[in-house]
Amino acid sequence: MSLRGFLIDLDGVIYTGGVQVPGAMETISWLRHEGYPFRFISNTTRRSRKSISLRLSAMNLDIPSEIIFTPAAAAAALVRQRGGSRISLLSTGDVHHDFEEAGLQQSLHDAEVVIVGDAGDNFTYQAMNRAFRLILEDVPFMALERDRYWMDEGGLSLSAGPFVAALEYATGRSAELVGKPSGSFFRMALDSMGLSPGECAMIGDDAVSDVQGAMDSGMAGFLVKTGKFRPEAPPLIARPPTAVLSSIAALPDYLQKSSQ
Repeated sequence: MSLRGFLIDLDGVIYTGGVQVPGAMETISWLRHEGYPFRFISNTTRRSRKSISLRLSAMNLDIPSEIIFTPAAAAAALVRQRGGSRISLLSTGDVHHDFEEAGLQQSLHDAEVVIVGDAGDNFTYQAMNRAFRLILEDVPFMALERDRYWMDEGGLSLSAGPFVAALEYATGRSAELVGKPSGSFFRMALDSMGLSPGECAMIGDDAVSDVQGAMDSGMAGFLVKTGKFRPEAPPLIARPPTAVLSSIAALPDYLQKSSQ
């Protein structure tokens, strides 16, 4: 296996519950020293790319927003590409900044697309019902991600997936997935490095969205035993991961042994 670059998940791989995973900074430094290009590809939909970069900086991780790929940034680009300008966004945090920077306006009544991310406590009946009614009126429906849960500071917490599924069930419409494991989302990050899928590996803590999604797109898939990893996760995917690592800190040693 000859790998030239990496896509790396953030939450659960680089940090967990707001704390840096031991050895993450050293691995990033090693990748830079060895000349491996990499991008951070996250299904986080509560924070803008700039906010994510600032949060990482507070953890002593120097990761500029330009190499962070999120579903919000991808969705904003897609809406603009299709000529849209008004969105109904169901989210929380400051992720709305990525849409505003793309020139998109939020609208409650004449939206051209409904976009659902992880809205946390904003998943109220009123908000869900508003999205439900717009989708019934044939307004296109985008899901920033479909993850079932994530590792919050207080433990495992529901992500956007269950709420997206509820809207699909209620409306009979399928959401267009923008985040992982969407192949177009992976390709956006790969294209920025000038690499093909066969030259790259995805490193993540989600066996389905990260590992299976990457392998279905032609990449290698490395599953780490941090974040929301559970021992029962690997059997849930069709193929075994390319590699299972104790954490991202084990990556340099794995690559050095693989090249021998």
